[in-house]
Amino acid sequence: MKRMIAMLALGAAVAMASQANAAEYTVEMLNKGEKGVMVFQPDFVKAEVGDTIRFVPTDKGHNVESIKGMLPDGADAFKGKFGQEVVLTVEKEGVYGVKCMPHYAMGMVALIEVGTATNSEQAAAVKHPGKAGKTFAELFGQVVASN
Repeated sequence: MKRMIAMLALGAAVAMASQANAAEYTVEMLNKGEKGVMVFQPDFVKAEVGDTIRFVPTDKGHNVESIKGMLPDGADAFKGKFGQEVVLTVEKEGVYGVKCMPHYAMGMVALIEVGTATNSEQAAAVKHPGKAGKTFAELFGQVVASN
């Protein structure tokens, strides 16, 4: 019994330590940023499991939501309201593709790489409207470069 309690305590301590070491990233939703108009800034984040991504609507009229086919297996889809801050804690390894729905075709997309990009081929194969496809091609180049 004492051994089981000690193992449970050790497990709890490890879990708390990993939460304490989790990073938080802020991604702004902007009308105009360093890469042009209607952008997430930064548009690429390299994170680890347990990290938090905070999407901040710096300018009005933006939202953030996941893109079908661009989430790791087991990750939950999400969709924020317009003008709403969204906090995403990434729990699965892989790539997460996100968009601002009204500005999707204008290329307002971002890519989050968590740990090993286990689903990058599947996610890279998703088709996108307008400028979003070109933007994702550039962002997936960063995934290759970071591994």
